[in-house]
Amino acid sequence: MTTTDDATSEHERDGDDAAQPETVSIEFCGEWFRPQAGDTYAIGRDADLVIDTNPYLHRRLLAIDAEHGLWWLSNTGQSISVSLATPDGAYQAVLGPGARVPLVFPALVVMFTAGAYTYELTVHTDGARFTVRDSFPRTADEHVGTTTVGAVALTTSQRLLLLALCEPILRGGMVGSSQVPTSAAAAERLGWPLTTFNRKLDNVCDKLDREGVRGLRGGVGKLATNRRARLVEHAVLSRLVTSADLPLLDAVPADRT
Repeated sequence: MTTTDDATSEHERDGDDAAQPETVSIEFCGEWFRPQAGDTYAIGRDADLVIDTNPYLHRRLLAIDAEHGLWWLSNTGQSISVSLATPDGAYQAVLGPGARVPLVFPALVVMFTAGAYTYELTVHTDGARFTVRDSFPRTADEHVGTTTVGAVALTTSQRLLLLALCEPILRGGMVGSSQVPTSAAAAERLGWPLTTFNRKLDNVCDKLDREGVRGLRGGVGKLATNRRARLVEHAVLSRLVTSADLPLLDAVPADRT
């Protein structure tokens, strides 16, 4: 059973919900949806929550249901991995096909890519068992031109590269779907030659791969589109770049490499 929340639905927490220790709601494109205990709530192209008609998106990619006193998020797709993070980026995970996780945080941002589009939604859990800490600190070293977020040190040009790839999502305010720019489009946005962009993209992916971020290495079956999409998901969810950084894109000289 599917219901859509409105301004008054926040007070509708009696009845069957009283027997459930937690309630779950989904925020997507400015709308709220609430799964009901006892039913499996599907998310995808042809599901309880329809994300898009994108043919590259599974008919049912995600499922939310209650079991053993917990709500669970499952990846019911066959080929799409799903990135998860708390809003501050302190907790991150990649949910592969067939895997599931308990919904134990007050909010969990969910991102996934199908074809050229990346989608995001947020799952809110009332009465969650865990809390999140403050966002990763950001420090700058003016002498060497690097910025450190958490344990990852980024040069100025690496931050700009991430911003160029993440710009559609960051300007959209995480409201639904965004198209990941091609390498050529991102290079043009920065005023860089494509060869320079690809070299710096390799450097960023290698650096994050050494930090344990999966899905950024090349090889058989690792398409360039998939690598860019995974990089965008990680950069946004871990807050390597945020909307507050966007003015840097307009301030950088076109000939900077």
